[in-house]
Amino acid sequence: MAKTNIEDIDLYGLLDIQITATEAEIKKAYRKKALQCHPDKNPDNPKAAETFHELSRALEILTDKAAKAAYDKVLKAKAAAKLRHQELDSKRQKLKEDLERREREAVSGGSNVNLTDEQKLAAEIKRLQKEGSRLLQEEQQKMKEEIQKTMKNLNEPVWDSSLNRIKISWKVNKNDPDNGGYNEINLKRFFKKYGNITALIMSPKKQGSALVEFSSKEASEMAIEFEKGLPENPLILKWVNDKQILSMKKAANVSSLVSDRDYESMVLTKMRQAAERQRLIEEMMKEDQQENFNK
Repeated sequence: MAKTNIEDIDLYGLLDIQITATEAEIKKAYRKKALQCHPDKNPDNPKAAETFHELSRALEILTDKAAKAAYDKVLKAKAAAKLRHQELDSKRQKLKEDLERREREAVSGGSNVNLTDEQKLAAEIKRLQKEGSRLLQEEQQKMKEEIQKTMKNLNEPVWDSSLNRIKISWKVNKNDPDNGGYNEINLKRFFKKYGNITALIMSPKKQGSALVEFSSKEASEMAIEFEKGLPENPLILKWVNDKQILSMKKAANVSSLVSDRDYESMVLTKMRQAAERQRLIEEMMKEDQQENFNK
């Protein structure tokens, strides 16, 4: 495949920035784009390496003052030429292009003053290739370290509160209106000292039974080890799944998707919480029915 001339690539469009972008904005745009198409993150995409290389060339040229100035001059000249071409009919345009081609062919060596804009840009690119780009190497090293850190974090086990619920039970006489001295309010008072409670559900059918879910592993472990409840009627706590369960992190392609629609986000959150609470109640009812069946 023929190598694409740099003057034929819209480097600003490649990075989704304006020609007036600052060096900081250029670097930021490069990191964002390059992280998305880095070959290490796209091993099955053969075009990822090519796109990453083009982004690297864009960073290299646009952060070097001399190379950027030469590129911008060619870019502006091409834009002006495009406008002029639109005003010419096909015959005059052909004559003009032939004349410009002959003028370029007539140029040979000499000082930099006699070079065309395209030749000046080519010279700057050649200089960059010869000198090497310290900035490009630094940016690529930072990106490599960030990707390695991300991949390492993905392999670490994490706490999923929905997989580590705690079943609470206590003694209660049949038809006891006080449910053995426990209700949702005093249970929350007992457990909140260990950490954030994600959910606490009293069994809707069976007295002396409840479920609690903590947002952290530490809170769950402390509650199981230390909480006894009322001295006259101690609580019995155990994992619903007999033991702790740790899951693996899932890769996220985008950030946390924080939206400006705060009201909609709040409504959706409350709907999810209500659905989760209903699901917990249904799980407890199934467990109660299974226990009664086994008796």
